[in-house]
Amino acid sequence: MIDAIDRIVNRGGDADDVLRDVVSVLSRQYEWVGIYLVEGDGLVLGPSHGAVPDKDARIPVVYEGRRVGELSVSDDHDRALLERVAVLISQYCLVGWDTGGETWNP
Repeated sequence: MIDAIDRIVNRGGDADDVLRDVVSVLSRQYEWVGIYLVEGDGLVLGPSHGAVPDKDARIPVVYEGRRVGELSVSDDHDRALLERVAVLISQYCLVGWDTGGETWNP
């Protein structure tokens, strides 16, 4: 699974497409997968698959020391994998960042 996600991230492209493809891969193992993105002072649900469970496991997505999102899954039985995924997708979760007018190219 991590190899497939690594290929998606290394292929690059539009952030929405990358995150949707990562969610698709994770959905093979988890009933619920969602990527929450920081917008302003809150979190907004981005790409997701499945029904939001009453209780989920959330892994912070951090870029350059700042939380830019959260990876949410129905069960964190493989937390090390999920933490690795959070690192890999971090640069694609920068929707709330101010680029100062510069074009962002991860």
